[in-house]
Amino acid sequence: MTQAEEEYRTIEAAAAPSRFARGWHLLGLLKDFQDGKPHQIDAFGTSLVVFQSETDGSINVLDAYCRHMGGNLAHGSVKGDSIACPFHDWRWNGKGRCSGIPYARRVPPVAKTRAWPTLERNGQLFVWHDVQGSKPTDEVTIPHIEGYGTDEWTDWNWNTLRIKGSHCREIVDNVVDMAHFFYIHYSFPKYFKNVFEGPVATQYMNSVGREDVISGTNYDDPNAELHSEASYFGPSYMIDWLVSHANGQKIETVLINCHYPVSNDEFVLQYGAIVKKLPGASEADAEAMANQFAEGVKLGFEQDVEIWKNKAPIDNPLLSEEDGPVYQLRRWYQQFYVDIEDVTEDMTKRFEFEIDTERAVESWKAEVAENIAAGVSPATVPKTEPAGEMQTL
Repeated sequence: MTQAEEEYRTIEAAAAPSRFARGWHLLGLLKDFQDGKPHQIDAFGTSLVVFQSETDGSINVLDAYCRHMGGNLAHGSVKGDSIACPFHDWRWNGKGRCSGIPYARRVPPVAKTRAWPTLERNGQLFVWHDVQGSKPTDEVTIPHIEGYGTDEWTDWNWNTLRIKGSHCREIVDNVVDMAHFFYIHYSFPKYFKNVFEGPVATQYMNSVGREDVISGTNYDDPNAELHSEASYFGPSYMIDWLVSHANGQKIETVLINCHYPVSNDEFVLQYGAIVKKLPGASEADAEAMANQFAEGVKLGFEQDVEIWKNKAPIDNPLLSEEDGPVYQLRRWYQQFYVDIEDVTEDMTKRFEFEIDTERAVESWKAEVAENIAAGVSPATVPKTEPAGEMQTL
């Protein structure tokens, strides 16, 4: 370190890992793959093909490129329980075995491609990824969402963004970032706690709306409160159970925030929500409520994306006491990027941290009061365009 560097803090940032996380990754909603067509998914530095068997209706995921001459199976067609290559019509079943070659006398005994373990849950399709080839266990499974699929809840309102120029760790850092909810999402955190244990990282937050934020919100109840319990189950799939008390009503929502990597500097972000229908509400009213919530979530994620696209990666963030357990979260996250035998106790043992929000709340109250007195609403401040690419799918 030079004398000049000793006088100020420098940013340290290693190259993004070329390895992809071990765990379940959500590819999309089940219904979007149940149309009889093959679907190409670019993920984990390669391409996959997703198709539904005509025989038993099962959803299968294989490597996209045919092991015969490299044809793209996603450009082929479903025939029975197999996907047929558009190049020479070689057929591949859901287990990855060549099930037939129409013009050949026999199928070579080594004719097998990679089949990806799948999980169908909550109306969603997951694939398991691990460079070591391990099989998923009950400890790392995705939980059932109580109420999903019943008449009491709406169906998923779903969105997808493909983001270049960022590693997906940027998303996970938000689990501990209490302050950004005030500055980026116009929320007012009053309670914030993290618990990490095993493959699960949880954020507990109680918040209220900002009185100085008017444009684009439905801030019509100054006493409205939001209770959030958000857990990452593995490296990429978060369930956020939300309960809002506003205008004398209790509104329950389940928000999904998930992603899968395309490469080491590109990922696909997916998010969606279901809402519990209020007593006596019509189907149209329930859908309108879900749509309204989804629009707010969309705005929040777009604000996050703008930050990610313009920020520098940083391995040595300079933190205050109120910034939360960033280093501990990253240590927890590291368990998914090392071999199973290299997972250490400090990555998985229970860790709890509650932020003292008293100082932040007092500071924010003063800022909000000043904005109101000046007639300023942060939500109306124009935003610059992201420096990188954000593609809405």
